[in-house]
Parts: sequence; C-alpha cells; structure tokens
Amino acid sequence: MASLLQSSFGLLRSRLSRRIVTWVFFSIIVIEGVIFVPSFHRRRQEKLRTLEELSSEVLFMIKVQAMDGTTPENLLNSAANSIRPDSIIRGVSLHKADGTVIEVIGEQPEILTNTVPANGQTQRQLNAKGNRYDVAWPSDRFQDQYILMVRHDATGVQQEMVQYALGISGLVIIISAFVTLFTMVVLERIVIVPVLYMRDDLKKAGEAVGKNVLPNFCTTSSARQDELGEVARAFQDMYQRVWQEINDRRRAEIALKEEQAKSEKLLLNILPPMIADQLKAQSGAIASRFEAATILFADIVDFTGLSAEISPSQLVSLLNDIFSAFDGIADRLGLEKIKTIGDAYMAVGGLPMPRSDHAAAIVAMAVEMQQVIKSFRRNDDSPFHLRIGINTGPVVAGVIGTSKFSYDLWGDAVNIASRMESQGVIDRIQVSASTYELLKEEHHFEDRGCIAIKGRGEIHTYLYLAPKTSKRTPRPSDPDLE
Repeated sequence: MASLLQSSFGLLRSRLSRRIVTWVFFSIIVIEGVIFVPSFHRRRQEKLRTLEELSSEVLFMIKVQAMDGTTPENLLNSAANSIRPDSIIRGVSLHKADGTVIEVIGEQPEILTNTVPANGQTQRQLNAKGNRYDVAWPSDRFQDQYILMVRHDATGVQQEMVQYALGISGLVIIISAFVTLFTMVVLERIVIVPVLYMRDDLKKAGEAVGKNVLPNFCTTSSARQDELGEVARAFQDMYQRVWQEINDRRRAEIALKEEQAKSEKLLLNILPPMIADQLKAQSGAIASRFEAATILFADIVDFTGLSAEISPSQLVSLLNDIFSAFDGIADRLGLEKIKTIGDAYMAVGGLPMPRSDHAAAIVAMAVEMQQVIKSFRRNDDSPFHLRIGINTGPVVAGVIGTSKFSYDLWGDAVNIASRMESQGVIDRIQVSASTYELLKEEHHFEDRGCIAIKGRGEIHTYLYLAPKTSKRTPRPSDPDLE
C-alpha cells in the first residue's frame, strides 16, 4: 500500500497528472455538493417540522379555550401556564384576524400578519441567524377570529445541521479523495506512464539522430491495443523511416563530398588553385597578362628511342616517375607546372601569383632537375640527359574552351623559351638575355654568343654555370656543376 501511495503521489510531479487529478477531485466535490444541498434542506425542514409538532399543543389548547368563550386576553396566559419550562417554545403572540396584536408572551415572532393567508395555509419563517423558527396559523383555524404565532428555539436544529453538514462534507472529501486516488492509480497505469515513456522516447530519438544510432525505445515492448499503443507504434515507424532517410542522406552527402573532393583534387591537378576558383565562380574564358614571368622548357634527350627497347607500360611508368619528381621540385619551390608534351616538361615562375624572384626560382628548379635526372637509368645503366631552356618576358596565361581545358601560356616569351631548349646544349641550362640580366649579379653564366632562332633571327644566349659563391668564375668542367 505504501509503495502504491508513493507511486501515485509521485505522479503529482507530472503537470498533466496534477491537472487531471485536480479536475477529478473538484468534479466529485461539485457532484456531491449538488446532491448534498437538497438533502441538507430536506433534513432541516424535517427537523423544523418536529418543532412545529410540539407547538401544535399550544394551538390545540387555544382553540379549545376559544371555543369555550375564554376572553382573548386570557387565552395566552392559560396556554403559557401549560407550557413546560424546558419547552423549545420561546414566544407566543395572538392577533385579531385583521392583524391587530392582542397579547404577546415571551419573544415576539417576526412573521408579519399581512403575509399570513386566510385560506388555511400555515406560514413558516426561519430567521437570518437560523436559531429561531416562527410558525403562524391563519384565522380559519379559530373561526376567523384570531391569528396565532409561535416562536421556536431552533438552536438545537442549527447545531444538529452543522454537525450533519460537517459529517457529510467529511464524507464527501473522503469519497473524493478515494476516487481521486483510484483515478491516479488507473491514470498511472493507463495514461501517464505510457505518456512519460513516449516523452523519454522523444528525447532518445533527438539524441540518437545526432549520434546516428538506433535507440532502444521504452515503448518498444508495449503490447497495448488502445490509442496510446497505436501512437507509440506510429512514432516508432515514423522514427524508423526518418532514421533511414537521414542515414541515406548522410551516406549520399558523404559520397557527394568524396566525389567533390576527387573532382577538386583533379581540378587542382589541372589548374592552379586561384584559376580553379575563378573557373568555378565564372563561365567563359579566363585570361590574365603578366608583364614578367620566367618560362622553363626541359626535354629528355633521346627518350623516344627508348620506346623500342621497353614495353609501353614500362615507358609510361618511367616517364611518370621522372615527371613526378619534377612536379615535387615545382611544388616545393612554389612554381607552376604548365604541361607535359611527350617527353618535354614546361613550368613557369611568377604566375598566377606574381613574385619578384621568378627567374631565380626557375633556375633553381632547372639545377635540381639536372640532379634528379641522374638518379634514373636506361636499360644499359647509362644515365638520362636533359636539355633545358629558360626565357623571361611578358605572357598571357589563362583557360580557354569548354572541355578538356588546361592552364596554358601564350606569347613570344613562350616561343623563345621553347627555342632556348630546342637549340640548347645537352646537360646544360641555356637562358636568354632577358633572364641573364635578372640573374647576372648572383649567378655565373657562360656567354654562348648569338644563335639563330627561327622567326626571330640572331638571339644572344647564355649557359648557366653556378651561383656566385666565390670570386673565381667556374667553367663547365668545374666540380660545382656536377
């Protein structure tokens, strides 16, 4: 019983429980009150009628004396002498038929004579305090000669009715409390507990969605066949669908992000990051002019002849290893690889982000490329050789076309750099006069003189030797060039 009470009163912490229990409690009180009030009035009337029966003796006595011819003044005196001392009658008044007072003994009744009918109906009145009860008999009881009024002491009736009201009220409260407690117990089992379980399930659902797990709902084991059971099952079905949709969308988003990352990586392998961002933000051709950029062309000497000695897959794999090493150098020095054409490699410094040391960075890359190529060997264990050409000048760089686009360079400076390579010397770095003018203070060069360039005539060129680390000018055969 104690655990039942504890469980039931624990439900009062629920706002819904408090509201329902409050309405049940007061509804029962109102219903009991509606039933009790008429019963209270009937019982009080019955008690007052009992008082009236006692005063009927006075009525009978006065009627007899009035018929014997007793004077009106002596009627009440004789009646008063016959009333016992402990009688509840507190006063008697005799009136003429027209309402004139003849005699009053004790307390004066408060009934007005003009309200007493003459048709045989007895007039009754309870005072405001409820402790006095007046009864008036009409004149037809005395041959239309007198009106008799009797005042009764209703204090006992009043006290008895108070006790009766208190008893009934206590009984109503006990019944209401019992019914309320029973309602709480039933309410707990049928409504509140399932509702609280569903509330907990909603919290679990909110937490589980963020954690991407399928929770164990409290209502899962419910086998209820009523509306609450249907709601619980509908909620579980809905969460299953929502959870599946969220997982499907999450997997789709992950797959989309992976594909976007692949596409982004592929795009960045083709274009510089700045140009890739411009291409995603706008449509059409992208082109920018750069007043000073240094272009490098490198060609692997006699690589084409190697194709007859090894299989195509070996050839491509070897070329990929070599160019990947060149790519690493370009990334480390902050230079931009433009493209590869067969066994030729093209890179540029000074774009798409302008930099003042573009010529020095390109020459540094060329030196490292010559060192790296020595680590690769032909089938006969002979080393590979590079021919490198460098030129500095204005160029236009950008992306054109709508498919298979790439970042490319245009301008006379590009053509001259290509000629520097094709007209160059094996295992040497040939630079144009413009590049030489930018680097002559920090590096040693060998003056090669003028060479004939197709479409440009004679051009003065130089062969790179080494940085100016000493006062002595190194020659091509110096160890510093190895």
